Amino acid sequence: MARECIALPTLEELGVASTQPTLAGGESAALKRLRAFIATRLERYDQERDSLAAGRTSRLSQDLHFGTLSPKQVFYATERSSPHRQAYERFTAQLLWREFAYHTLWDFPEVLTRPFARKFEGFPWRGGEPEWQAWWQGRTGYPVIDAAARQLLTEGFVHNRARMITASFLTKDLLVDFRRAEQHYLKWLTDGDEALNDMGWQWSSGTGCDPQPYFRIFNPVTQAEKFDAEGHYVKRYVPELERLPPRYVHRPWEAPVSVLREAGVVLDRDYPAPILDHSEARKRFLTLADSFLGKARG
Repeated sequence: MARECIALPTLEELGVASTQPTLAGGESAALKRLRAFIATRLERYDQERDSLAAGRTSRLSQDLHFGTLSPKQVFYATERSSPHRQAYERFTAQLLWREFAYHTLWDFPEVLTRPFARKFEGFPWRGGEPEWQAWWQGRTGYPVIDAAARQLLTEGFVHNRARMITASFLTKDLLVDFRRAEQHYLKWLTDGDEALNDMGWQWSSGTGCDPQPYFRIFNPVTQAEKFDAEGHYVKRYVPELERLPPRYVHRPWEAPVSVLREAGVVLDRDYPAPILDHSEARKRFLTLADSFLGKARG
């Protein structure tokens, strides 16, 4: 009896643009990435891993997720190859964080649907559809937030520092429930992993196991200026701003009209004005959280 042939779907049918940058899959490609990381980036990992533009992270997360590399394999390869103990230990800490996320999900599977910290159960996430749409489409008016959103949609990857900044902004500035963003990231990430994705979102929102304290709120401008000083990361994903000087690329609303004109930018035409004022949003979140958590304790 002849077997029925089933055609593999095309990239277009899967919703992936053929021009979208992708990483080569398989064990050989994974090993090549591991060797390249050890040879060119591991020795300064502790100093440069947070640089948004430099691309100094390992880029092994999808290989670890799909099993084309094992954590032990990466651990021993980096241990044998690095005389830079501090860099190696910092990188190893990230491998251990992965294992911690898996153990947390194993012991507490309910974290995929509810906060790990029960005191946040029923928290009044007030962010609505306009805030959500602006965030995921990369139209908030905060360049580093918009760059992260667009990197996710075009590459299926977001730099870890950018993930933390944009997660803090969504949950604390925009007051959008972290679970909505968690599902959005899981849909688009090439390295999308339920345990790690949930751990990251709950850490950033302050609701997770050993999280960032809820009252610590990233300032998207100062974070961007610290980790993308020249604006290369932002300009890569938000090309509307590529002609702005570094002084204003992370705060275009403060640029003089003459500077904006020279850069070919008209706010709210070429690039949106900020969706809100961060300092006011910060106060709003702290007031709401302090009130809610005080009642929860009571």
